[in-house]
Amino acid sequence: MTHAPQIKVPATYIRGGTSKGVFFRLQDLPASCQQPGPARDKLFMRVIGSPDPYAAHIDGMGGATSSTSKCVILSKSSVPDHDVDYLYGQVSIDKAFVDWSGNCGNLSTAAGAFALHAGLVDASRIPENGICVVRIWQANIRKTIIAHVPVTNGQVQETGDFELDGVTFPAAEIVLEFMDPSDDGEEGGSMFPTGNLVDELEVPGIGTLKATMITAGIPTVFVNAADIGYTGTELREQINTDPEALKRFEAIRIAGALRMGLIKTPEEAATRQHTPKIAFVAPPTDYVSSSGKTIKASEIDLLVRALSMGKLHHAMMGTAAVAIGTAAAVPGTLVNLAAGGGAREAVRFGHPSGTLRVGAAAAQVDGQWTVTKAIMSRSARIVMEGWVRVPGDAF
Repeated sequence: MTHAPQIKVPATYIRGGTSKGVFFRLQDLPASCQQPGPARDKLFMRVIGSPDPYAAHIDGMGGATSSTSKCVILSKSSVPDHDVDYLYGQVSIDKAFVDWSGNCGNLSTAAGAFALHAGLVDASRIPENGICVVRIWQANIRKTIIAHVPVTNGQVQETGDFELDGVTFPAAEIVLEFMDPSDDGEEGGSMFPTGNLVDELEVPGIGTLKATMITAGIPTVFVNAADIGYTGTELREQINTDPEALKRFEAIRIAGALRMGLIKTPEEAATRQHTPKIAFVAPPTDYVSSSGKTIKASEIDLLVRALSMGKLHHAMMGTAAVAIGTAAAVPGTLVNLAAGGGAREAVRFGHPSGTLRVGAAAAQVDGQWTVTKAIMSRSARIVMEGWVRVPGDAF
């Protein structure tokens, strides 16, 4: 029996924020994968090593977590006044699909850096030394992201002393601006799709929970930790080793997705695992992070834990951080109340790996809440570059 040989595709493996992904230039993909469709999805699943019933990704580039099962495509921008188009695919670990419904905020950092590495930014816009402002069109959600990428001797400066909780080693700081992050490209256009800052959310098998449902950065359902039996200090192992807890969180997520109009039937949630996110919040208290570091209540404004792709995230998704910062800026949301209430333009929250600060300025326009920009700092570093190999008949 004859088997198709492996092919090699130019690729770069990059850490962006607290995530890692395999990055491709659009023109480097096989011809059948340069357009959306089954061939592209199959290629990315094979690159990552999915679907994997062993949940280990031994035969691929993935790391068997939502933070490391990601692929990105960059190309010269098709949108005026932008440098690059950035398309993000969240690859399911144990099921045969790629979720294209949202953005990855962490890898948005790497998208800015990769745009320079890959020669996708006009050379005239790159300083010899200084900051290059990379104008990114986030194609999944049709939003603008501005990445401020440090440059030394005409190349991306990757090393530095900026420390990010959830990342082992320091690197150079990249500042991200998420422009007009509310509504997240979803139909309807409202930052609060139900029209309320807090809803009574009916969850089958659980009951009625107070919930803030917001579409900023990424659609997110926030609930109070105390209402579901938690303190907000939980680490990954406490949630992810409890199958019943994960089922309850998925029930809340599905109820929120239905209420937000993101899906029409509960069954649709199985193919939309990336969005919405589900997060729980609590007022600040001392806790010990996953690295063993003690986080003092005085160092943070509130506690937040969030789930991604059905598991508690080891730190915080970048897009969810945008949702947290935006919701915290709107008086009366559960996030704002957990942080002490009142008007605020920035919030520092505690997550399993430590703390993160995100800024957002919200205002009411014609009775509707809106936010013009959310800002946070991340870092990015190329881990490996060259070619990724896959069997030629895999897509």
